[in-house]
Amino acid sequence: MQHESGNERINIAIDGPAGAGKSTVAKKVAELLGYVYIDTGAMYRAVALAAYRSGVDAADGDRIARLLETLKIALYPGPDGQRVCIDGEDATAAIRSREVTLRVSQVASHERVRLRLVEMQRALAASKGAVMDGRDIGSHVLPHAELKVFLTASVKVRAARRFSESGAEQGVSLEQLEREIVERDRADAQRVHSPLVRASDAKLLDSTDLSIEQVVEQIVAWSRTKLAEAK
Repeated sequence: MQHESGNERINIAIDGPAGAGKSTVAKKVAELLGYVYIDTGAMYRAVALAAYRSGVDAADGDRIARLLETLKIALYPGPDGQRVCIDGEDATAAIRSREVTLRVSQVASHERVRLRLVEMQRALAASKGAVMDGRDIGSHVLPHAELKVFLTASVKVRAARRFSESGAEQGVSLEQLEREIVERDRADAQRVHSPLVRASDAKLLDSTDLSIEQVVEQIVAWSRTKLAEAK
């Protein structure tokens, strides 16, 4: 695909709760537009994994922030999707472990941790042509993104998606995943620093009854409209 030149590219922010399909959708949108995909959730997971391996409590924001000062997190495309490296080690699979999933929301709630990662994320998007997904991209990380989408789905559908991805092999029941998603939503919405919130100018997209392809199609159509408006 032909990449658009810098002045003909926009930044796309995709926010939403856990299990809404943000990463899957963002990757496909980036691919179709020839943009760079930046998985902010993977960055927070990388920090949570490093803290877990170092024996640092997820509640200890100061120690995690200190750990982050020397931590090198790199995102790069691989043959089967984005790879995540921590200090040179490919941690793509490790950051999806259950230990990380249960700790990442608390790790992400610390202001010093968020400030450092937001700095990194903004630098990655500075030249435009980025698709970034997370929970506070449109409201905080990229408040000037030309297209903002708030992607959601019912708790039942989000839990079912998570279960089909990895729940069964991790020995977690669908009911347990539903409870954990409700708790994650509550924690993300109530945290003091950059809570999960729909930006006032974000387009709401409920994927409960839509396929991934339909969601991607809609976001690509919106992005092309925004590009046309910008010319």
